[in-house]
Amino acid sequence: MRPSAWALLSLAFLLSLFALTWVDAAFRSRGTAVAGQHALVRELHLTDLCLFTEARYTRHLSQADWQTPFQDHPAALEHFPSGSLLSPPYENLARTPALSD
Repeated sequence: MRPSAWALLSLAFLLSLFALTWVDAAFRSRGTAVAGQHALVRELHLTDLCLFTEARYTRHLSQADWQTPFQDHPAALEHFPSGSLLSPPYENLARTPALSD
């Protein structure tokens, strides 16, 4: 058998294994695991999804306060890329603190 035939056979075998992982994921997602995870989140009072891991004010958006991005210096520039990708939550924008004279 030629080496190219072995390469094609091994590629076909690996592609079939890859397809089986998608089939397995589809079968696992149909179960009650998702309902169990929702119950666990509700019971443990877990926070929102962690999208970015670099800065703590982008890690958990619902728990970030107004001064956290400026903790190093009040006029510091944003040096984390995720800070420029996310806007503050709407709830924080609605309760903007009034400036005192």
